[in-house]
Amino acid sequence: MLRSAPRRRLQPITDDGRTFPFFVLVTSAIVMGTVLLSQYWGGLAPCELCLTERWPWDAAIVIAFVAAMIGSRPSLPWVALLLAAVFAAGSALAFYHVGVERHWFAGPSACTAGGTPATLEALKAQLMRAQPVQCDEPIWTLFGVSLAGLNLLASLVMAAICIIVFSSRYKARRRLSLRSST
Repeated sequence: MLRSAPRRRLQPITDDGRTFPFFVLVTSAIVMGTVLLSQYWGGLAPCELCLTERWPWDAAIVIAFVAAMIGSRPSLPWVALLLAAVFAAGSALAFYHVGVERHWFAGPSACTAGGTPATLEALKAQLMRAQPVQCDEPIWTLFGVSLAGLNLLASLVMAAICIIVFSSRYKARRRLSLRSST
């Protein structure tokens, strides 16, 4: 039987119960390590939305660590599905942030540039609640793609990998259960 190319490439990471969670753990740790290095070593201060976008990566690290320690092959499809949901949520947060940067959506009032205040008192109030980094102004881009855009891309890729792993392991498990019942 012919298998599709993406599933064939992902076969080594789905063969046992530990390789796939370890892959997600290492990938998520690399992403978070890069983020923290860019913040503390590179001097890129995060905005409020940037900090929120880190939560799914942190959750993926915890889930992948627990799954790698337990290493149960039968639970792998459900771990992959849970991780796909986490990365889908990360994709939604990153898409929202990209939309705020491109002014498609209104951002949180605490971290977006407001209009010109009408009075001196309004200006003082705006300055007192203003964040040092605005969510609607990218602080760094690579070929016109902001860090939020790169996060969106990484989250979508990880979600797709998790869905492919879930699909391949779930179908393999169903085939096995159908063979054993006959």
